[in-house]
Amino acid sequence: QVQLVESGGGLVQPGGSLRLSCAASGSIFSISFAGWYRQAPGKQRDWVAGITSGGNTNYADSVKGRFTISRDNAKNTVYLQMNSLKPEDTAVYYCNADVLNVANLKNNYWGQGTQVTVSS
Repeated sequence: QVQLVESGGGLVQPGGSLRLSCAASGSIFSISFAGWYRQAPGKQRDWVAGITSGGNTNYADSVKGRFTISRDNAKNTVYLQMNSLKPEDTAVYYCNADVLNVANLKNNYWGQGTQVTVSS
């Protein structure tokens, strides 16, 4: 059984920073592609950033230059560093990853989400 667990959300003032973590646990061999998504109240879930197994990254235009996605393969953890936060960044943030388990099977998983609120 594989689980993705996000942490690091919270309340922050505009202009502030947060770092989200997504830790994979269970019978894991490795994480291949991983990404962060967010969903604001009453809106659809949108893609925010992605990172390949080789470390190549991509970002939505709305967060480019402010957010940084990274990974620690030894810890099976993916991070999202969020700087210069704006009220419109307020959302539940979800981690998504393709995980290769010890039986060499790949499946896609979602985390449970972590709330980020940007407000003064």
